[in-house]
Amino acid sequence: MIKAFFLTFLALLAFAGNSIFSRLALGDEAIDAASFTAIRLSSGAVFLLFIIVLKTPKTAILSHGSWSAAFFLFLYAATFSLAYLSLDTGLGALILFGCVQVTLIIASIIKGNKLAFKEWAGFTIALLGLTILLLPGASAPPLSGFLLMLIAGVSWGGYTLCGKGSTTPLFDTTSNFIKALPMAAIMLLFFIDGAVISNTGVVLAIVSGAITSGLGYAIWYAALREITVTQAAIFQLLVPIIATIAGIIFADESITTNFIISSVLILGGILLFVSVPSAKQTS
Repeated sequence: MIKAFFLTFLALLAFAGNSIFSRLALGDEAIDAASFTAIRLSSGAVFLLFIIVLKTPKTAILSHGSWSAAFFLFLYAATFSLAYLSLDTGLGALILFGCVQVTLIIASIIKGNKLAFKEWAGFTIALLGLTILLLPGASAPPLSGFLLMLIAGVSWGGYTLCGKGSTTPLFDTTSNFIKALPMAAIMLLFFIDGAVISNTGVVLAIVSGAITSGLGYAIWYAALREITVTQAAIFQLLVPIIATIAGIIFADESITTNFIISSVLILGGILLFVSVPSAKQTS
């Protein structure tokens, strides 16, 4: 169990790291979103492939993972990058992981799992928090940024569901990154006219891809083998908090009252939902 929690903690740091690295690169216009996405996925694939080749050079990488997981990975990475052109670090992470958990809850409902009153209450409170986040005002996030991060959250939820039950997390993650590269190349062609490249942007994209994405996601897939769906949901609630602190320290960002209220409602609602002991939440 100690190993499982340690792996989960490392994965959460990686998730928060992705938010701060992306914001620093894209918010300061050190690189464009399409180039950042392509470099991030490419460096993640190369790094993971290097690790695998050192261990088992004759393994057929592409036989692992799935095209559906690769698509979710690409869609998450692309919309995540585009969203951080206009969102602060903590705000983006809050929207992302709020939408991730809502996606997992909806997936559970679609599978036929019946919700208890406490679960419906938590789900409703979380949705209320997302709604309050969009109320008109100076602190409201740009609608385009919110919608893009919403898509990223749904995509990451799909990627998480694809990874549940993975018996070869490192191989699956590597294969998913490689399969996502053609999609990133197509995106790059569409945005080629607006390409912006700098040394700082490239370095941040490589670190985000190799360490906090490639290695981080492999660790997350490994952690998912050892923890329950409920624990995974609860642990991910820490990411917006970590990302917010990182944004204040490294990006000189501030916290608004609206953000605090929304955070309490979204994270509190999800925590209330997953706190209900039931077979569907702990398997």
